[in-house]
Amino acid sequence: MMRFIKPHWQASPMVHAIATTRMGGCSQSPYDSLNLGDHVGDSLENVIENRRLLRMQIPSDPLWMKQVHGVAVSTPSSRSQGLNQLIEADAIVTKTPNEVLAILTADCLPVLFAAKDGSIVGAAHAGWRGLSAGVIERTIKEMLLLSNHLVASDLLVWLGPAIGPDAFEVGQDVYQAFTDSGIPIGTKDFVAIDRTPGKYMANLYSLAITRLRAAGISQISGGDLCTYHDKQDFFSYRRDGASGRSASLIWISK
Repeated sequence: MMRFIKPHWQASPMVHAIATTRMGGCSQSPYDSLNLGDHVGDSLENVIENRRLLRMQIPSDPLWMKQVHGVAVSTPSSRSQGLNQLIEADAIVTKTPNEVLAILTADCLPVLFAAKDGSIVGAAHAGWRGLSAGVIERTIKEMLLLSNHLVASDLLVWLGPAIGPDAFEVGQDVYQAFTDSGIPIGTKDFVAIDRTPGKYMANLYSLAITRLRAAGISQISGGDLCTYHDKQDFFSYRRDGASGRSASLIWISK
């Protein structure tokens, strides 16, 4: 049986959002069972069936993307110019009712955005590369371009399931990417590991919150789950290597 996680946030009743868990599909180990990623080694037949099962719970086929750890944002305009083409991007925005946006993750951070009035929604795939390069800021920019009456403080954010701060060890390159990004590092973003020079525990949730606040967003929910430690509910690439992918989805109802 499928089990979803729903954001606890003050979004408009028109905004609907869910994050899948790994339960309720047909894939076999190590992709058991609701693997939604078609690029991880699972059989295509199983992925198609898992996506069919998910489709029964949502109003339309999700807009799946080829995620490349970048900062490109898929917009209604860019999608209209690329009919029937695979969307290669790491964020996506819409103001079209029942158009379901989807982010696939297995440790990276899914960030869901919604205008307080329910007029626009967005989603971003925010691993450390995307975060440090500005995928959150690019998503906010594209959402505001869709409606000239909104400012950043009119947006709500939910941080979906991601690797937690006590499981994400990184090196100096990751730390440097954020220090070079132009956004000051928060006190909780990195914790140096004792007696291990150049190694840190990175907090994706805190890093995202630092950048969201710098961009003018204060209403931020979520950030309390860990894909690495919760093996029952979540896939984790860092924990398991071969791993399925879960989806975080958002849409506006008609």
